[in-house]
Formats: sequence, structure tokens, C-alpha cells
Amino acid sequence: MMQQILTVGFLSAFLSAAVRMAVPLAYAGLGETISEKCGILNIGMEGVMLSGAFFSFAGTFFSGSILVGLLCGMAGGAAVSMLHGVLSIRLSKDQSVSGIAINIFILGVTSFLYKLMSGGQSYQQIEPLIKLRIPLLADIPLIGNALFNQDILTYLIYFLVMGVSFFYKKTNTGLSFASIGESPRAADSAGIPVYRYQYISMVLNGVLGGIGGAYLVLVQVGNFSENMTSGRGYIALAAVILGRYLPFGMLGAAFLFGSANALQIRLQAVGVPLPSQALSMLPYLITLAALLGSAHKNHGPESLGKPYVRGAR
Repeated sequence: MMQQILTVGFLSAFLSAAVRMAVPLAYAGLGETISEKCGILNIGMEGVMLSGAFFSFAGTFFSGSILVGLLCGMAGGAAVSMLHGVLSIRLSKDQSVSGIAINIFILGVTSFLYKLMSGGQSYQQIEPLIKLRIPLLADIPLIGNALFNQDILTYLIYFLVMGVSFFYKKTNTGLSFASIGESPRAADSAGIPVYRYQYISMVLNGVLGGIGGAYLVLVQVGNFSENMTSGRGYIALAAVILGRYLPFGMLGAAFLFGSANALQIRLQAVGVPLPSQALSMLPYLITLAALLGSAHKNHGPESLGKPYVRGAR
């Protein structure tokens, strides 16, 4: 058994699977990082991803175009995120309650719409996004195939993480966005349009979360199933916390959780004598352990999850 695991073939396949499992978490985690920098906690990321998955499938199925499907997934995620934004920003409702309610609501809506679409029949598989092999880099032993023989959405997340990190560290606008999460009252006093920036952050939150859900359909599975996100939205939230609310930290945490998921799949494939249910718990056990390990290290924005009402004391 150990001889099967400690082979170059196993490790290469494991790393490739880890990247594929991490990418949707990274998209959702990056969207959550942006919203939390503006003080909005979106526990409804599970619903955002599920909406993105369903509408990307529906858009691709009816149009025959993956690009149209991806745009539909982005729009579906943005719509759900904006619903949370209106409840949190405009109506100043409890953000945790709003997010959980949205998760339950979207689960029911997508299941209902899928049943209307399918009529009890199964759909043909959607042709997934093709892989784009980068010459020379893909030939690097062990990691080359995992990192540089992937689809366009995988490459895009690398640049998005770098861009968002640069935005917050090196631009005045990025500092303005981040200041809202720390003290929206002080930001408002300094002339920063708090509500406008919060709505912008929620749109970006939804678009990126929608891409994360669309990735499951357009790259991983090629079809839609009810509740196919299976808690990935919550794991993305954990990745943000473990990554200390920083884009690169979040990306590292997403790869950690993706690796845990890939490991349990590969261990089942080689026939490790453990119940499949026990192996399936591995990613979530690591998520809990990571959160417990960072329980006393609060790196979050000071005003995270607290509705801001202009003029209120």
C-alpha cells in the first residue's frame, strides 16, 4: 500500500487533483475576502456558489456556449450576493442570519428549478473547458503538470489573487475599501462613500463566488446536481479566516483544504482499508482543526459583521 502511495505517479495525480479541488474554494474565498475587507460577512457564500453552479449549467445547456454559461453563473452569484447586500447594508439586518437564510433559500430554489428543467430525465454531460498546457513549465517534474497544465480559470485565479493583493496594499482606493471594514464611521467622515463601496464589494463577492460554483460544473463535473457545492462555501469562509484575511493567505488555505479533499479521493482509489465515509470527513476535520488552531488569533476587520447606520450612535 505504501509503495503505491509513495510513487511519482501517485504524487503527481494527487497534486493535480489538489489544484482542481482548491480552485473553486479560492474563487469563493477571494470574493469573501473582498466583502469582509468592507465589513460585510457573507455566510451565504454557499448559496452564491450553488447559484453560480446552477445558472452556469442552465446557461451552457440552453446556449451551447461555455462562455455564456460562465457569464450566467457570474450573474447568478452576483444576484444572490446583492440580495445579502441589500439585507445587510440597506436594511441593516443581522448578517449571519441573512447568510444562513440565503443558503437554505437558494438550495430550495436551485433544486426546484433543476427539477423543472430535467422533468425527471438526465442531461448529457457538458463538454468541459479544455486544458491549456504551458510549454516548458508543464515539464517541471512533479509540480509542472499540476500547475501548468490546467484550464483558463485556474490560471486566472493566480492573477486575480496577485491583483487583489496589489490593490489593497498599493492603491489609495484599496486602502479606502479596507478602511471601511476597520471603521466605517471614520471612513465616512473622511469622505469615503461607504455604502457605494460596500455594494461594489458585494457585486465582486457574488461574481467571484459564482465563478467558483461555475467551475464545479464547467471543469470538474460537467453537470449539475442538487446541493453539489456540499459545504464548499463554508470551507471558503474557513480559508479566509485561516489565511488571515489576506489574498495570498487565503489561497494557501484553499490549497490546504483542496489537498485534503484530493487526498481522501486518491486514498479511496488505491484501496486504503478505511470506510469511505471516514475518508470523506478528512477535509472537514482539517477545516475544524485549522479553525481551532486560529481561534485566539483575530486578524479580522474590527467592524466585520456590524451593520453601519449613518448618523446612529
